[in-house]
Amino acid sequence: MTSIDYSSKIPNNVDLSSDKRLQRALESWQPDYLDWWNSVGPTDFNANDIYLRTAVSVERDGWAHFDYVKMPDYRWGIFLTPHEGERKIGFGDHYGEDAWQSVPGEYRNSLRRLIVTQADTEPASVEQQRLLGHTAPSLYDLRNLFQVNVEEGRHLWAMVYLLQSYFGRDGREEADELLERRSGNPDHPRILGTFNEPCEEWLSFFCFTMFTDRDGKFQLLALAESGFDPLARTCRFMLTEEAHHLFVGQTGVGRVIQRTCEVMNENPGKDVREYGAIPFEIIQKYINFWASSSTDLYGAEVSSNSANFFRSGLKGRAYEEKKYTDHKALEGAYEINRFTDGKLSKEEVPLRNAMNEILRDEYIADNQKGIEYWNKICERAGIDYRFKLPHRRFNRKIGDYATGWFDLEGNSIDETTWTTRASEWLPTREEREYVKSLMKRCVKPGEFAAWIAPPSKGINGQPVEFEYVKL
Repeated sequence: MTSIDYSSKIPNNVDLSSDKRLQRALESWQPDYLDWWNSVGPTDFNANDIYLRTAVSVERDGWAHFDYVKMPDYRWGIFLTPHEGERKIGFGDHYGEDAWQSVPGEYRNSLRRLIVTQADTEPASVEQQRLLGHTAPSLYDLRNLFQVNVEEGRHLWAMVYLLQSYFGRDGREEADELLERRSGNPDHPRILGTFNEPCEEWLSFFCFTMFTDRDGKFQLLALAESGFDPLARTCRFMLTEEAHHLFVGQTGVGRVIQRTCEVMNENPGKDVREYGAIPFEIIQKYINFWASSSTDLYGAEVSSNSANFFRSGLKGRAYEEKKYTDHKALEGAYEINRFTDGKLSKEEVPLRNAMNEILRDEYIADNQKGIEYWNKICERAGIDYRFKLPHRRFNRKIGDYATGWFDLEGNSIDETTWTTRASEWLPTREEREYVKSLMKRCVKPGEFAAWIAPPSKGINGQPVEFEYVKL
């Protein structure tokens, strides 16, 4: 089934009405979800009409419909890409076997762990961004924030469907717990560290959607290879929505850079802060923070867990079929830079144990394309400044490198040097306060705050000055 049934209380393309037990369970969870949205979702905008896109099919073309919607009325639902006939498992010890339509008993706990970890990131980001609407730099950006928020909510629904459909009572309990954890709560935080970081200014939001949502892209690509077919089909459609989140981040930071370039060219030799723009050096520090925090999300460089996920056919490599020929990964090795006893060294690691690092390599290469996109903005403006992606060893809290201190180029330094120089590399309290001071709400159609340039075009063919949010 590819069309989506919007006549149901819970929109879906999984024939939910044929499973009354599951339907009742999800309809029972729905009010709790709405309570969560109303209590810790975007504040004070639930009564406003937002120009949002809603999925109407899971086909590659023409899957979205745009119209004004109040966020609590958004039709969150359960959408999977179609069956691919007799799909086979594409990697690991079960390579070539039929993909699973039900949970293999021996992998039940591991699979549930993967789903819960991915699911927990979705409401976390909504919680992190809940106050940003009050300081939106334009109606265009306010609409994009809310589009990201409602789609993260839909991704939560996608994972909760899997939990409740395939994991019985355990799955229902996990679904309830997803609404009880809170981003940044010291007593009941979200599972992954990055999703507990404050996201209080729009520069952080753009960096989050650039770097943290890009992690989401690669995690979803790896899960889209899963031998558990419902998970793979769920993640493939999530990737369609995730692409917009990355667009918001990359172009958002780009527009901040563009505006700073304009101010510099209009006022040569002057401090751009005098004109309400954000200096390149501060933008770079935000990049350093969010890129390094998001790099941690892949876990340790050498991981038996990642090996087991691959071996079991639960989580593959991004682009498994397109990029690799040895889908069992039993014989190869992967060269990894290790940091042990205060020393860097190269080590050949069995391929399966390096799956985290293989995925991280893909992520870093994709991030670099975004950096190059930003640098072209400076080049076109005739400004000799180049942004850089911090080395993967910089500012790490997980893995080998968490035991040491490293500069932006990945050179090992001592703790004293780190303490002395960290303010050169990461946003200081004063710099964050400056950025916050710029966050003045700008919500007249077609107007933009002084620190960000307008986009090159609007959403869905609408003009930039379109009333994307009715206030």
